[in-house]
Amino acid sequence: MITTDLNLVKKELIKGEPVAIPTETVYGLAANAFKATSVDKIFHLKQRPANNPLIVHIPNSEFLSKIACEIPESAKRLASAFWPGALTMVLPRKKDCHVSLLTSAGLDTLAVRI
Repeated sequence: MITTDLNLVKKELIKGEPVAIPTETVYGLAANAFKATSVDKIFHLKQRPANNPLIVHIPNSEFLSKIACEIPESAKRLASAFWPGALTMVLPRKKDCHVSLLTSAGLDTLAVRI
């Protein structure tokens, strides 16, 4: 199914289903990073090795403090200059951030972008 109905896309993500979304260069697969079963579907569909982390896309810079435990001043400046955009930052994950460990391939860091 192809749709521009963002409410439908949101419902699918909440249900745990992957969706295809346009990015600045290609179409990507998106899933709910907070649900391990959703993230697992991305790895399966892409035949991606489980030790290859995914990028967590967040809605705004303020959300970063919910998932990252350390946000250096340099990261804040980069975010201010380049987000939203193609900048991905790798930051230490909060222990209680609830992002699935599958997303980060079990690492203590998360790749994040807007």
